[in-house]
Amino acid sequence: MTERSVTPSRIWFRFLRMHQRGHSAMSSRLRAIGLSVAQFDLLSTLTEAEGITQRDLAERLYVTKGNVSGLVDRLVEAGLVDRKPIPGDRRSHALHLTSEGRRLAREGMDVQRRFVDETIGQLATDDLEKLDVVISRWRETFRAMEDKG
Repeated sequence: MTERSVTPSRIWFRFLRMHQRGHSAMSSRLRAIGLSVAQFDLLSTLTEAEGITQRDLAERLYVTKGNVSGLVDRLVEAGLVDRKPIPGDRRSHALHLTSEGRRLAREGMDVQRRFVDETIGQLATDDLEKLDVVISRWRETFRAMEDKG
């Protein structure tokens, strides 16, 4: 590959295609255990922050409260999440995993860990270190844009 063929646009489109492939493959693996990516994201987030409100959960997942609301409703109906009243706050509820929700979250995290090991985990340590530096720099450009906007 010549230097001229490496452009920001080329890298951007490669990144997007790789993301789509990775998302599709991970989605397929999660479906095999009965979860969508969104359901897994919610359950795994609750393993780290059990007792948060839907609003706080939406902020952590970078989605709207409305998007989280329907998802939480379905997970409550499926017996994976419980809503518990927050004393002194009649409008909000604390979200907690049920034992089945916790089990399924752990199973999803195992699926994710294996997927990462089979994909990016195959890169050499030097490549991982370089990639980490590049992605960190790239992330900073996004943060700077957000600060301006």
